[in-house]
Amino acid sequence: MELINDFLNLTAPFFTFFGLCFFLPPFYFFKFLQSIFSTIFSENLYGKVVLITGASSGIGEQLAYEYACRGACLALTARRKNRLEEVAEIARELGSPNVVTVHADVSKPDDCRRIVDDTITHFGRLDHLVNNAGMTQISMFENIEDITRTKAVLDTNFWGSVYTTRAALPYLRQSNGKIVAMSSSAAWLTAPRMSFYNASKAALLSFFETMRIELGGDVHITIVTPGYIESELTQGKFFSGEGELIVNQDMRDVQIGPFPVSSASGCAKAIVNGVCRKQRYVTVPSWFKVTYLWKVLCPELIEWGCRLLYMTGTGMSEDSALNKRIMDIPGVRSALYPESIRTPEIKSD
Repeated sequence: MELINDFLNLTAPFFTFFGLCFFLPPFYFFKFLQSIFSTIFSENLYGKVVLITGASSGIGEQLAYEYACRGACLALTARRKNRLEEVAEIARELGSPNVVTVHADVSKPDDCRRIVDDTITHFGRLDHLVNNAGMTQISMFENIEDITRTKAVLDTNFWGSVYTTRAALPYLRQSNGKIVAMSSSAAWLTAPRMSFYNASKAALLSFFETMRIELGGDVHITIVTPGYIESELTQGKFFSGEGELIVNQDMRDVQIGPFPVSSASGCAKAIVNGVCRKQRYVTVPSWFKVTYLWKVLCPELIEWGCRLLYMTGTGMSEDSALNKRIMDIPGVRSALYPESIRTPEIKSD
């Protein structure tokens, strides 16, 4: 067996390189033709039943509006009941023929089953499941005194999607439906102070890639890996290492810095277009795809860049991080802040 491995160690890189040289051109030509075909014959969403978790704000809220504009029936769920009802009312005005809301917490398995059961009871079917619910925690790992408080991040971001998918899967098989998994570019572009958030998004990516193999053509899966999108994080709202929800504009500047922030509405439109065209992955903005290549080809450079932008010498001072110093330059905030910060409106319960 060792001889076989030794042989493959020598030959696999060589044959892989030359194999890709011959395989990639026709493969990408086929993908190009496939993209044209899928665009022409994109799915008509009118009357389709779509379940969206985490629909009270950010990308989830805008996804509700985008699906509503295309005539889909919506089941919206989130922990913030009042805000959820507001989103539902706007979705009705935008054209959704039927909207139902379910006040629930996806980190609880019983709630996830109830979400799906209420959707099926009301509509009788399910066509799209959008696993969007998530939370962000920012803290240096060594500064977290009670490590058990970080469970909420994985319970919501990872297990919430797993629980809901398991409950919905039989109905999605019946409708030959679709699953949207909201991962993140943070799955590979791992910024400091977000270790558990990064881990949860990487777990989502790996889990749903596995599900894609297991489900085959019965249920199509689109994995979304957004970059910096208008959200509560880009407004400076996140959970601290102690598990408290805080608003800290300085920390926002450290973690986002001068990177351009795309609109949540534009992101939602790209996601729905991608799902209707059966795309395997959707990355918004699309230029973020190149960061994956940098990560694969020269990971040391990415690590050095992250330390340079997000941290300093010893890595503990936030005020002296390069990202923060750039944002402190006069006029930079007014030029780079998204609209949701220039006219701040941090949504609350």
